Amino acid sequence: MNPFKNITAGFLVSFVGSLPLGYLNIVGVEVFSKFGMNSLVSFLVGVIIAQTVVVYFTVIFANQLVNNKKLMKGIDFFAVLFLLLLAYLFYAHSDQTVEDHNYLEEYVRYSPFLIGIVLCGLNFLQIPFWMAWNLYLMNANHISLHRKLKFHYIFGTLMGTFWGMFVAILALDSLSQNTFSFSKYIMPIFIPMFFVVLAFFQTFKVYKKYIR
Repeated sequence: MNPFKNITAGFLVSFVGSLPLGYLNIVGVEVFSKFGMNSLVSFLVGVIIAQTVVVYFTVIFANQLVNNKKLMKGIDFFAVLFLLLLAYLFYAHSDQTVEDHNYLEEYVRYSPFLIGIVLCGLNFLQIPFWMAWNLYLMNANHISLHRKLKFHYIFGTLMGTFWGMFVAILALDSLSQNTFSFSKYIMPIFIPMFFVVLAFFQTFKVYKKYIR
């Protein structure tokens, strides 16, 4: 199979998957608006380094992960708590300013690169996301993961994530500056509610899958 086909498939899946509003993009907007382009690039590099491990792991162990019901159940339940924790953190810190030693500034000032690695590493929801896409693309013969070809696919996913998040973050930053105060309305109200809604749907998914 042509390596370019692997790269293209990985890029498209990852690019589109990085566009929706999510906590990594939200943090990326804060990094860019407060600390500039260099910090944003450093943050995104940290994200894709952590993603490299996740994608490689799901490529190698996709079939084993699907068959490990206990692991998938644990990930599904943990996702509910994780989303609620994010909602609380954004709400609790929404009224802080730079002078109040904003929790994001305190860490990103020193290493947005490490913040990208840590936050991406904590995003366990990407495991079933990549596992499902890997299996679908393989079964549909859109990609081949034999030998070196899997590295072409992984490279494509990393480039897709970087540019997808980059575009989304710049668009969100521009939108926030041209409409209304990002920190006054979006941070304390809409962003926590967004994560609460996600937690609700994740809870419903867990209920249907494991309880009902």
